[in-house]
Parts: sequence; structure tokens; C-alpha cells
Amino acid sequence: MLTLTFLVKTLVDLYVMVLLLRIWMQWARTDFYNPFSQFVVKITQPIVGPLRRVVPSLGPVDSASLLLAFLLMTIKYPLLLLIQVGGISLSPYNLLFGLISVLKSAGYLVFWMIIIRSIMSWVSRGSSPMDYVLMQLTEPLMAPIRRVIPAMGGIDFSAMVVVLILYMLNYLGMDLFGQLWFLL
Repeated sequence: MLTLTFLVKTLVDLYVMVLLLRIWMQWARTDFYNPFSQFVVKITQPIVGPLRRVVPSLGPVDSASLLLAFLLMTIKYPLLLLIQVGGISLSPYNLLFGLISVLKSAGYLVFWMIIIRSIMSWVSRGSSPMDYVLMQLTEPLMAPIRRVIPAMGGIDFSAMVVVLILYMLNYLGMDLFGQLWFLL
């Protein structure tokens, strides 16, 4: 049962992160002809495409993708409970769990995009098509910090500051939601 639980949790979490990445890419107006952008669109289009006909976009926010991410995170915990215990528990709290889980996944997505961008800056030095998309996604978060803390000795500390802010928000979530934060 643990293997199935791990598989379901990982697949749902990864797909929700890709859905949130699609929303973020549309909001940041990244280059959609980039191969990485095409991958994100192609992996989400089979489900988001039909849902878009029913749920209209709200300005720059792809509400169909956001709704799908929320629904997946809302049903994830009853589904995991069904796998582990054999029973299902539907309560209004599942909506709160889904909302908190989407917010937490968004934080993880930002964290990993910053980390991947930092590592790729050492390895590919701007020659990869993914570098440009990562720059378009993370630069709005890092540029304001760079204005306050400029690069010292050729080292840019803005990524580290964004990661520290994300850690602080994670600890705030632990303080506000206690043990529930770890379960999400």
C-alpha cells in the first residue's frame, strides 16, 4: 500500500506543479514556441483544453488550469485515505486542504524553478532554450531583490534571498496550520 500511496501522491503533485507552471508561464508571458513551453502545454492540454470551453479565463490567469489543480489537490487526500484505510472521508475541510495544498505546491514550484535556474546558470551558461524560459519566469521575483542587494564580487544573492523568503513562508505555514502543514 505504501508504494501505491507514494505513486499516487507523486503523480498528483507533479501534475499539479505542471498545471501551476502553465498558469505561471501564461501570466509571465513566456515564449510559447520554446520546446520546454511546448512540453508543458502538450502534457496539460488533453485535460485543460476541454475544461477551458466550460471555465473562462480570468484576465491573465488560466482559471481552468487553476480549477483543475485545486480539484486534484482536493481529491488527493480522500483518495490516499481510500488506498491506505479502505474508506473515504468527504468533508468541507477537504476544500481547505485543497486550497492550502495548491498554495504549498506553488511555493515548491517557485523553489524548484529558482534552484534549476541557478544550477543551469553554472552548467549551460545561457545556451539552453530552457534558460530563457526560466529567466522569464524567475526574473520578476529576483529583480526587485537585486535592486536592494546588488551582486557582490560577481555573485548574485537574489536567488538565495528568494529561497530564504520561501523557507520563511514555509515556516509560517507550519506555525499557522501545525501538523496539517506536514500532511499536505
